[in-house]
Amino acid sequence: MNIWEHIFAFDSRHPLLFTQNYFWIFFALVYIGYACLMEIGRKREGRESTPLRLHLRNIYLMLVSWFFYYKTSGAFLLILLFVTMSDWSFAWLIHRAHQKGRQAMKNLWLTMSVLIDLGILAYFKYAYFGVDVFNTLFSTHVTITEKIILPVGISFYTFQIISYTTDVYRGLIAPVKSPLDFGFFVSFFPQLVAGPIVRAKEFIPQLYKPFFLSRRQFGIAVFWIVNGLLKKIILSDYLAVNFIDRVFENPLLFSGFENVFAVFAYSLQVYADFSGYTDIAIGLALLMGFYLPKNFDSPYKSRNPQEFWRRWHMSLSRWLKSYVYIPLGGNRTLFGRKSSKLLASNVNSFATMLIGGLWHGASWNFVIWGGLNGLGMIFVKCWHALKVKILGTLPQRMAVTLPHLTKAVCRIDNVISILLTFTFITFTRLFFRSGSNLDPASANQQAWETAKNMMGQIFGAWNNQIILPFLLEYRKVFILFVIGMTIHWFPAKFKQWYRLAFAALPVWVMALLVVMAVIAVYQFVSADMQPFIYFQF
Repeated sequence: MNIWEHIFAFDSRHPLLFTQNYFWIFFALVYIGYACLMEIGRKREGRESTPLRLHLRNIYLMLVSWFFYYKTSGAFLLILLFVTMSDWSFAWLIHRAHQKGRQAMKNLWLTMSVLIDLGILAYFKYAYFGVDVFNTLFSTHVTITEKIILPVGISFYTFQIISYTTDVYRGLIAPVKSPLDFGFFVSFFPQLVAGPIVRAKEFIPQLYKPFFLSRRQFGIAVFWIVNGLLKKIILSDYLAVNFIDRVFENPLLFSGFENVFAVFAYSLQVYADFSGYTDIAIGLALLMGFYLPKNFDSPYKSRNPQEFWRRWHMSLSRWLKSYVYIPLGGNRTLFGRKSSKLLASNVNSFATMLIGGLWHGASWNFVIWGGLNGLGMIFVKCWHALKVKILGTLPQRMAVTLPHLTKAVCRIDNVISILLTFTFITFTRLFFRSGSNLDPASANQQAWETAKNMMGQIFGAWNNQIILPFLLEYRKVFILFVIGMTIHWFPAKFKQWYRLAFAALPVWVMALLVVMAVIAVYQFVSADMQPFIYFQF
């Protein structure tokens, strides 16, 4: 392969990732072109209208994003282009049907739009799973002869597009006039393949705002990029390569304690990996003058599973609430006036979490994972309702009469609640990780075997004598885990302080720290670069 083929041809063995040198060369060239375009536009401001200049900017970034996705997924770019044009057209059909008062046609266009989007997603993501379920239910032996490869990021941009057409249907936003501007919204490369899932009403207005990047915003953007790379390579990849993957590949070779630690370490790995990607995406977008929504808020500080899902993958949680939970009825009863809101809320929460589990992967392990999280949320709601019923106003009265004792009790209660929630979420991750990174054709059986073997080791093969030798042999992994969790549990105000302090540094000091961070990152780079975990979703 010559140099031009290497640059422009798709290579499935080397997709374009944020952790590759090739990506940063790509981004540097893109940013130089972007800066030149903005400078030319600024000098010609008196002779050229601002809307036209912004339109050219959007087209430039859309073409760059298409090239990025091609280098990541090859010919699957055609699917992205198809759903882009399809939903742009359906949004206008929905809008015109609304203007003419034709509700039936409005419903029809939305239904067709959603069916096409979900139909494409279902084929690529759930074909094998659907065949397995069909064979189980009807005792058949149907097989899929051709190998189906999942396009990178299809779940993310499908949900993003569905939110757009649905919001047009609801009258929350007007349809985008230009298909090119809409194409840019769908394909913006920093968040295209692993989120965050961007709502149209949050991002589309930015398409028509002039570029602006203050000195502080530049510093914050650089911080997020460096922070994301440190999370991904030093925390996530090192933990995975040096311990976690070994245990999950063959849990029977490891003791119960080692299996338990692998599951806890995986909780840190998946957070560092996914939030690391999001940090880089937010930083890259900010350098180009665009704001992406916050996707993580120290989720392992959560006091219950319900709070956890308000802090973890926040863009997906908001999407599920807006387009699944509320349409199902939310906390409004589905079973008649006598049914309680608590029952309706619990049923809908559980159904939403099952769907969230299936979104993550097409295997029963992901369904179990989603169901366990749903049960956790139901337990919290019922426990809260029971406490209110039994204790009534007692906590408020204690806060008045015994303020110091109440504060101490609350602190202890918060710590215990955080540890219990972290343990519960970590246990559910056993099923999540067991179903990840598998061939869809055999995912169900393999995922369940891994989960079953790990549970057998955790609850059966416990040997306390191995703990000390393990801590000595894997001391670097253990120390890194402790450091990662300690940083995660830092107070939010402290994190904000050092983030702003970094952004306020002189440029030369900032550049020196970036170089030091890059050197540190390269000390942890493995020979086989680990793809981002959420690329498979």
